[in-house]
Amino acid sequence: MRADLLAVAGLDDALAVVDAVDRVLVAGLLRPQPAQAADLTRLAASVAGTPLAARVAEAADKAAAGTAGPEHLLALAAARTALLGSVHDALTDRVAAAIGRVVGEWESAPPAAAIPSNLQDAACAWLSDLARTGWQGIDSDLVAGATPVVSAMLPDPALRRLATVLDGFAGELAASCPGASLDRIPARRWGDLWSRAMLLTRSGVADSPAAGTVSGRLLPLGVDLQEHATAAQAQVHAVFEPADGGAPRLVRASVSVPKPETVVGAGVWQLLRPHLSLLAAAGDHHAVEVADMPITAEGDLLWQDELATRGAAADPFATARLVLPTATAAAVAPLDRHPARIAEPVFLDGYTVDGEPEELTFAVAGQRIPVDTDRIPAASPLTPSAVAASTACIGLLRWDDGSFVVQPLAVLAVVKRKTVAVHAGAWAAGTTDKVGAKAEKAATAAVDALRERAGKLLRA
Repeated sequence: MRADLLAVAGLDDALAVVDAVDRVLVAGLLRPQPAQAADLTRLAASVAGTPLAARVAEAADKAAAGTAGPEHLLALAAARTALLGSVHDALTDRVAAAIGRVVGEWESAPPAAAIPSNLQDAACAWLSDLARTGWQGIDSDLVAGATPVVSAMLPDPALRRLATVLDGFAGELAASCPGASLDRIPARRWGDLWSRAMLLTRSGVADSPAAGTVSGRLLPLGVDLQEHATAAQAQVHAVFEPADGGAPRLVRASVSVPKPETVVGAGVWQLLRPHLSLLAAAGDHHAVEVADMPITAEGDLLWQDELATRGAAADPFATARLVLPTATAAAVAPLDRHPARIAEPVFLDGYTVDGEPEELTFAVAGQRIPVDTDRIPAASPLTPSAVAASTACIGLLRWDDGSFVVQPLAVLAVVKRKTVAVHAGAWAAGTTDKVGAKAEKAATAAVDALRERAGKLLRA
């Protein structure tokens, strides 16, 4: 990897404008102050050469005067989203140049007929009230206004994406009320959620081409396990080789499950394992043959076990060395272009490791890239110490806090003078490893007890 090509000029200026918008949202637009007017002017200037220029300039003037309507706030949300999208595109272009990867072109879906919805208008009105009040002024009554809107939206599949964003956003705000008492406001995160929700209130904004189907061989690279107190998700990153001999492509397959707070560590795999046979392939290191598997335009497989069969053994490191460099990455939908979304599979070797296990860096081609050891799951044999002793790494290249970082998915490490492969998803299909087996046994007792209690409650 040409790590020296990862540097991007001009990002700080774009992100400074996003910060300016976020400052406006913190204080609110009910009674705009001169500093807020200046921040809105910066936003309008940042998109002066784009098709958004006239609308954003008008919206900035109206907002600075305290007379912005929902359509003006929608324009501000669009400009903020466009800025972060430009940052995403600049970063992904650098990644593609550094690793020599081809990225596919996004093909827009045919415009669908706009279907007006009073519920979308109601959501836009609530979000507009939030922007006027600002994060410092939120209270329980204001946040509760989202509840009836979300409840009415959830039964409609066309509105469920917006409903989910609103529900999660309102939940975070409710847990932080009153805003005036907050010592620290997550301005960037709440600005992201507000902007996305505002855009989703317009029909057709999130339209994308219908899912197609693929047939061929799937070669897993690694598993990214993400845990929350009440939910868990496993995302398998893989290379797909089409049956027709076409170019390999990067794909993902994910499974998410709710989980009790008491299920941690290896117990998470027991919740995930029944839902995705690809986890077994990633854990046991074998290929998967798929036939007519649905896939989205962004490269996400809509996994169905009945369309997959076990293939031959496939070493992820052989795949990373030989096939990954030739794989094409899927394009990202316009609304999803955000720096936090970047997670590019990469293979690194020939680097040196510096620092303590908690704060490691890889020196790649003379450039230092921090290692995000916080993302290594507890439910795996992969540890910061193993990464520190590694000579090769399959990982995800991410953008975090102003710089690229590597999240390890698997490493080749020297243990007792022998080079061994250590994978974050090694326990996905079960394990005979002493530490893993002990954790699995403890987790089994906890999961079985919870299932027994759930069964009794259902029978009652």
